[in-house]
This record gives sequence, C-alpha cells and structure tokens, in this order.
Amino acid sequence: MSLLDLKPEKILIRSTNWIGDAIMTTPAVRTIRRNFPEARISILAYPWVADVFRASPDVDEVILFNRDTEHRGGPGLWLLARQLTSRDFDLAILLQNAFKAALLAWLARIPVRAGYSRDGRRLLLTHPVTIRPEIRERHQVYYYQALCRDLGLECGPDELFLQVAPEMEKWGRSFLADFKGRTVIGINPGAAYGPAKCWPVERYGGLAARLAREFNAVLPIFGTAADIKTAAAIQEFAPEHVIDLAGRTSLAEAMTLISLCDGFVTNDSGLMHVAAASRTPLVAIFGSTDPVATGPFSENAIVVRKELDCQPCLRPRCRADFRCMTEISVEEVLAAVRELLAKTGEKER
Repeated sequence: MSLLDLKPEKILIRSTNWIGDAIMTTPAVRTIRRNFPEARISILAYPWVADVFRASPDVDEVILFNRDTEHRGGPGLWLLARQLTSRDFDLAILLQNAFKAALLAWLARIPVRAGYSRDGRRLLLTHPVTIRPEIRERHQVYYYQALCRDLGLECGPDELFLQVAPEMEKWGRSFLADFKGRTVIGINPGAAYGPAKCWPVERYGGLAARLAREFNAVLPIFGTAADIKTAAAIQEFAPEHVIDLAGRTSLAEAMTLISLCDGFVTNDSGLMHVAAASRTPLVAIFGSTDPVATGPFSENAIVVRKELDCQPCLRPRCRADFRCMTEISVEEVLAAVRELLAKTGEKER
C-alpha cells in the first residue's frame, strides 16, 4: 500500500546523524512535504544536525534527540519514546538506517513505520523497503529519494535545499560588510570522519598565501574545536587575510557565512555539502572517499582527486603512503579555484 493512501495528519521523520548526510536528505524531506502538504511534519534530529532543518519550510518542528543528556542510554530512549507517544504520530519515515531508529518508532507506538529494510530491523517496520542494487552505485541523494519513491510517493526535484533564517542572513551580511568589494573564499580544512579525508595543513596554508596574493582574498577558516590548531597554522601563512572561525560559530552561523562566500575550498565533509546546497562555488578535495556516492551535489563544484588503484578505500586513516592527498598540489587546487571564480564571479553581499 502506498503511504499516500493513509492520509496521515502527523508525520515524524527520523533524520540522519551527520551534517552532510542530513543535507543529502533535503530533497527527500521536500518530497515528503509535497506529498503531504496538509500534514504536520516533525523531524527528530541530534542537536548538531538540527540547524539544517530549523528554517526549512518543509518541516514544522524540529525535535531534539539529546543522546548525551536526557535521552542517554536505555532509560533515555524509553523517555524519548514516551515523549513521542504523547504526540500521536500517524507515520514515521526513517531516513536513518539504524536498528535503533526503528526500535524507537516501535516503542513510541507509531502505527505506520517506513524505512529501508536493513540493520536487522525488518520486523519493526510496517513498510520495509529493499534497497535496489543500482541505487548503491549512485549519489546518496538518490538513495533517499528512492526510498520515498518505493513507498509510493511522487518525488520532487533532486536538488539540495538549505535555508537560513532571515535574521541569520542579516547577521552574515553585517559580519562581512567590512569586506565589500573583496573576494571571500572560505576554507574548511577538517573532516569528522578521519585524517584520510584531510588535505595536509601546509598545503592549505600555501593555498591561503596564494589566494591572498592573487585575489587579495578574505579567507574565513571554518571548523569545529577540533580544527583550532589547524586553523591557527593556516593563519600564519596569510595573517592579514585569514579570519579564524574554527570552533567559534554555530552550524547556523557557518551555514550563513558559507552561503555568502564567493568560493569555498574543502575536504569531503559536512560543510562541503553546506556549500553545495547553498550553491556556493566550491572545490572539493577527495582522498579516501568516493565522490560518486558522497561528492558535492552541485553544478558549481570541481572535485580534485588523484586516480589511484587504492581509491576509494573508505578508511578513516591511511594504511599506506597517503598519496591520494600528498600528490595533490597547491597549484592544482588553485587552478580549480581560478576556474570557478572566472565562471561565477562574486556574490552580492
């Protein structure tokens, strides 16, 4: 039976757990909204992902899954299940693949539970979907859209969607007001998955120096607290041009500033997908991971990657010589930045 036949009034979407994955689900979230325009749609997300959806017109409410505090462990899961039960959801669509997502929906007594049949959770789903082999060979955007299609929904456009609140956009424009007329190129040297995804810091530093000299560029460095030392090292290469933001912005603030950048240089990371969804021209540097599956879903992107026999190994740490990253030169990345900027020009701020 198609989910359309059920006419649910209250829908719970279980978000994926990482920023990049959450952004890659935004076409599917939009598909759900377009198929159920009158329903109240809530999305359950970890706090570090929530800003992806807070200003989205496709979501009425973000419910926080505070796994490190009130919803920690088994007792916390029971508490969250009771909280969800009280909301009387008719339908749960699980974009997250884990067994726990299905268990939670079952414990919350949501009568219709739909998602991919994986991680041993088939019996907990009323509408299990088998992954079609061809979907595994395409970008993850299509993976989530295929779930919706196989549940009987009519899929909307396969376009990433990211929206920031008006007050955040006003804040971002004010933050960059002093740099009007200068090229702003964001740099994101980190990646949560592991060091195998990270271009060496001295290469980023060399790139920053070249961008400063060639474009007189303003270079905000993005990242989490884990990237503070890396950002400081890059700043030494172009101290008058780098703005060190590592560990100093919320996700909403980072999203806003990235959307206003003229260009963005990044490893394969959540912020790479932020830039793609914001239609910010970006250069993505790939090492151990697969750009076919998780690359920037954007027409304004260039992937810089070495074609080696060991790629993609999908390992968080290199077990060999790290050639996939060390053979990528500053000049190669700089050439990609030049190409993008020549095509797109500066954004209005």
